[in-house]
Amino acid sequence: MPSGTFSIHAVVADDFAAVNQLIIRECSSQVPLVEKIAHHIIDSGGKRLRPLLALLTARALGYQGDKHLLLAALIEFMHTSTLLHDDVVDESSLRRGKPTANSQWSNQSCVLVGDFLYSRSFVMMVRVGSMEIMDILAKVTCVLAEGEVMQLTNVRNPKITEEQYRQVIYAKTAKLFEGATQTAAVLAKATPEQQEALREYGAQLGLAFQLIDDLLDYEGDAATMGKNVGDDLAEGKPTLPLIYAMQKGTEEEALLIRQAIRKGGLDQLDAVLDIVRKTGALDYTREQARICSEAAKTCLDVLPASPYKETLLLLTDMALGRKS
Repeated sequence: MPSGTFSIHAVVADDFAAVNQLIIRECSSQVPLVEKIAHHIIDSGGKRLRPLLALLTARALGYQGDKHLLLAALIEFMHTSTLLHDDVVDESSLRRGKPTANSQWSNQSCVLVGDFLYSRSFVMMVRVGSMEIMDILAKVTCVLAEGEVMQLTNVRNPKITEEQYRQVIYAKTAKLFEGATQTAAVLAKATPEQQEALREYGAQLGLAFQLIDDLLDYEGDAATMGKNVGDDLAEGKPTLPLIYAMQKGTEEEALLIRQAIRKGGLDQLDAVLDIVRKTGALDYTREQARICSEAAKTCLDVLPASPYKETLLLLTDMALGRKS
């Protein structure tokens, strides 16, 4: 396994650089505001995990062409478009420690530029030249949208179950991870067994990623996270730490959390944090992420040994250990 200083991009550095250049070219538009907002969100940081997964998966399967670059870039466009839309829906002011696009431009502009990026991703998808890949990614976009609607309908709803919560995070986060690895496997003409295993790897990694993200909302700090502690509570989002704390706390504690979810805001943040820690909700959430991470590792047994496989394994550990 690579050391802790190992770069997750190192083994596909040339591919990754080519993808970045492709992303910049594909952002071009005759409308200056489209380019300005698109570049703002694309250049705002992040590890670009989803396109990285596509690159690593294709190379791990021995792919020697160049269509994986196009695939990786369009997947980043799909992801970026959802970020623009999410920040508008959530009325977010910070993303990765920087002002969101909607805090600098109008909500209407950001929604429409998000639509532009979605549309551009489908133009690029056609150029990949695979009906199977297009079918997979078209379905992914539907599930992503459904996930965001599910999350929206559950805002300020303290009655959501853990199973319902898992359905939401699979749809809104894990599905695009899954789409990245599955389509890369299809592009590389992997066996049906490999395609299914790599689809599952992406799904499990995405679940682990989102579980830790939801944990950090109650454990991290704004300096390292790039967002404020308690943002989910402020928006009335019932994530797993709160769901578990309501199950394991006293009736009075559960009532306080239910009221905090229904009300939104941060008036009860300190009390909620105390209950979340006291009930072991953070440990439980981390354990669920660990289970997903281990499941993802097992899926990689279908791959031959290579530096690409080692990096895919490393990503499962990074999902658990990240602080932002």
